[in-house]
Formats: sequence, C-alpha cells, structure tokens
Amino acid sequence: MTGFYFRAVHTLDAFLWGGELLGEENLPDQGPAVFIANHLGPLGPIGCVCSIPLRMHFWAIGDMMDRELAPDYLRLDFVEPQLKLKMPFSLKFSRFLSRITVPMLCSLGCIPIHRGDYEGLNDTLKISLDWLLNEKFLLVFPENASMGEDTMAYIRPFQKTVFRLGEMYYEKRHKRLAFYPVAIHPSRKVMVGKPYSYNPLNVLTHERLRLKDLVETSVRRMYASMEMGDLTSLLTPEHE
Repeated sequence: MTGFYFRAVHTLDAFLWGGELLGEENLPDQGPAVFIANHLGPLGPIGCVCSIPLRMHFWAIGDMMDRELAPDYLRLDFVEPQLKLKMPFSLKFSRFLSRITVPMLCSLGCIPIHRGDYEGLNDTLKISLDWLLNEKFLLVFPENASMGEDTMAYIRPFQKTVFRLGEMYYEKRHKRLAFYPVAIHPSRKVMVGKPYSYNPLNVLTHERLRLKDLVETSVRRMYASMEMGDLTSLLTPEHE
C-alpha cells in the first residue's frame, strides 16, 4: 500500500504540483506525528502530500469518500468554481471524476470526517489514534469553513478538535505527541516548521487551545514570510 501511495503522489506532483519544500530539516525521522496545515483550496492538500516525503494518512471530507455523495461535493467544491463548468455538464464530469477519486482516497488510507456529526467526529479521532499508536503520520487541515477568511493570508481560524489527539495518545502511551505546523503558499512552496508537543501538565481544555494558538500562529507567520519573500524568519522554536 505504501508503494501505491508514493506512485499516486509522484503522479500528482508531476501533473498538478511540482512545487518546493522548505524546512525539510524539521521533518521527524519516525512517527507518530501530526502535521497541521492551511488548506489553500483544492490544491492545498495535493501540494502538501506531494511536498512532504512521508507516508501520511490525512483527514478528508466524508462526502468525498462516499460514492453517492461525492459527485455533488466535487461539483460544488471543485468542478464548478475551479473548472468553470456549468450544469448539466458539471454534474456529468463530477460523476466521472468521482469514479476515480473515491476509490483512490479509500486506497490511500484517508480518514473520513463528517462535519456537524459528533459521533462521526469521535470515530475520526479513534481511527486517527489507531494510526498514531502504529507510529504513523497524520495530516490535518483544521480551518473552520464557517469563519471568515483572513484577507491577507486567506487562512480561516483553526479548530482545536484535532489537538485532542495529544491527550488521547498520552493516555495510551504516556508519551508527548508532536504537532508540526505546515504552511502552503500559492507560489507552490510548502514550509514545515518546528514541532509543538503536547503538555500533559496542563488542563485539557487549556492545552488544546494552547496548541491550537501556537500552531495556527506559526502557520500564519510562515505564510506571511513566504508572501514577503523573507525566508530567514520562517522557522519557529519549539514550545513545550
């Protein structure tokens, strides 16, 4: 399965991305770890998996992994806004595209997330924890789509749910899980920053918020540095 993952990634990189990775020295030698990135539209996840040379399992909208729901999701999220196709051609193309994307996402080991579904979200966290307990890498895009977009960085505020994985992993392994900030820029640059680790001494709700604020601030700062072309200030120190 790992071979299929990297073959698929290399194909996407050749045809859709071809970008540059910055901060490669910050990548971990082994798992587990969670990479947290801004979304940057449909190309953001593609750019992230193409740039980071690690086998990652990433959160994907559940509709994209459902054969019945995927065509409408693709039509509204990608085909019509990005490809500028109109009905009924947009739906026909979305149906065709979903026959490729749904089995591909399932084969890549993506983790479905169901927005507004509390039980579904718990399932997402449990599946994610299982991967982490097997020393795998996760990739999550925690932007809150219902919040306004930053006019400079086009980054929405992050949600803190994913940082519950820190406490869940510590409860099982008594080790501190690392969260790596990742900034994706329209210039097709992807930057990986230094990690922030879960602190079991803090109150759980405070710790989720602390990690969320640290990682989000780091992503925004790296994005802004790439926007200004100032690569000397991209890396941020680890905060315990």
